[in-house]
Amino acid sequence: MEPTAPARPRWTRRPEGSTWGDWGPDDQLGRLNLITAERRRAAAQEVREGLAFCLSLPLDLPGGSVLNPRRHPPVLRPTVRDGQPNMNFALSRVDARTTDVICDDLAILHLQYSTQWDSLAHVGSLFDADGDGVPERVFYNGWRAGIDIVGPTDGHQAGVPGWTAPERPEAPGQHDDLHGPGSDATRHAAGAYMGGRRAPLRSTSAAHALGIERIAQTCVQGRGVLVDLRAHLGDARTLVGWDTLSRVLETDGVHVEAGDIVCLHTGFAQRLVEMGGVPDVDALHSTGAALDGRDARLLRWIDDCGMAALVADNYAVEAHPPNGQPHGCASLPLHEHCLFRLGLPLGELWHLTPLARWLRDHGRQRFLLTAPPLRLPGAVGSPATPVATV
Repeated sequence: MEPTAPARPRWTRRPEGSTWGDWGPDDQLGRLNLITAERRRAAAQEVREGLAFCLSLPLDLPGGSVLNPRRHPPVLRPTVRDGQPNMNFALSRVDARTTDVICDDLAILHLQYSTQWDSLAHVGSLFDADGDGVPERVFYNGWRAGIDIVGPTDGHQAGVPGWTAPERPEAPGQHDDLHGPGSDATRHAAGAYMGGRRAPLRSTSAAHALGIERIAQTCVQGRGVLVDLRAHLGDARTLVGWDTLSRVLETDGVHVEAGDIVCLHTGFAQRLVEMGGVPDVDALHSTGAALDGRDARLLRWIDDCGMAALVADNYAVEAHPPNGQPHGCASLPLHEHCLFRLGLPLGELWHLTPLARWLRDHGRQRFLLTAPPLRLPGAVGSPATPVATV
């Protein structure tokens, strides 16, 4: 569904320092507009060895729900054929003339559980876009909550009432509480697909503007630039502001140009891999560097360097909770700055360590990056399987 043209301008004032309107009143791509054909050609010049690196975690990591109690590991189920699970299904059961054995499945997937992209509909802000002194719930370029990004207003409506599912054993690290994998909403979702016992499910939310499919349509292919924070700061939890980041950039000779996709290596995702799906929450909270989203000079660098997207191998890219919480400020200040003000997509929980090691061994920081999300209309985030080619 395409968003309808508003009867009046979507906004009369834009956030200070934002890119609203820079690519037109109806823009939904933000800084991805900077990845032009010329920038893709420049990115292709970084391919010298023909080696490819998969930058995605297995999508069942981190494991459990310790990073976010609202997000859970993928659940796989077979589809159903003639009332039977469609897994290792011999077609001869329904047609004696055939020899096929069929496997066909589905996934119940929390779209931002593992390696992911945040769309521009993921984080908005209360902002007076109309200039009338009353803040509205608004997203990048003035797209509106309740009009362009829609969903239920009642918690009961967000689930699927009436569905039941068999109990299943908990995976390591999971817990059965209000938000856990044993919660009603998760059971309803799992049970609904187990045999079509009732009418098909329907979506209850949608980003009619700024959805993840807008990002997918661009293919997200350009030049990646790796900033190896781990090589300089180690594995300890470190809050990174502009002073620290600028020293790393200068020491390694890293140059970011307009249209580049900046990838921050902290080692966090590598720790998740080593934990093998049983994450240690205390260890994770003390692991790896994270950006200080309240550092104004750091945010100014994101503005000025012209990057098209910002990626990290940690959870949230920025430190969360942030450094202090002044009244009237965002709890995710870097998310607000990037997604809401600049239209700059964020990638989280990418597995960058193997690539970072190779680049450091070969004295390089740049590579061709291909990283489209799922082309899932209306979604506000998506898993990704990014590929770096060097």
